[in-house]
Amino acid sequence: MASPMMTPADLQAYLHDHIPISAAMHVRVLATEPDSITLQAPLAPNINHRETVFGGSASAVAILAAWSLVHLRLKSEGLESRVVIQHNSMDYLSPIADDFTARSYLVDQDAWASFTRLLARRGRARILVAAVLETDGVIAGRLEGEFVAFSNAGLL
Repeated sequence: MASPMMTPADLQAYLHDHIPISAAMHVRVLATEPDSITLQAPLAPNINHRETVFGGSASAVAILAAWSLVHLRLKSEGLESRVVIQHNSMDYLSPIADDFTARSYLVDQDAWASFTRLLARRGRARILVAAVLETDGVIAGRLEGEFVAFSNAGLL
């Protein structure tokens, strides 16, 4: 049975409770849309020795945005599952010297239907998700990741 998309406040509470690094990084959920999740993180808890965002923090926020999109879409369709990242690549396009956002989206919107069919049939499926990092109106990074969902029915 399908359920409505989680609110930004609900997703933020979930992330902070279940993925503690998101709380330590002060990640905020700005938007939960069916085709996109937007997260925001401040510079201060994610700063490096050059007074810009640490690359690991930038990557982590991008992965969180992408993971959240798959997690929430499956949940909203009533497909309880465990989602993990299997592989990702991150391009750092410019230093981030201020607060930043990560907006996730499916690499191929049409792949979702086959992804969910395969998950229902085999108990496991993969999908590509991307995220764009922005700061002060500038695209500062891009992530592409392959996420694997395991149906709860197939879990021990």
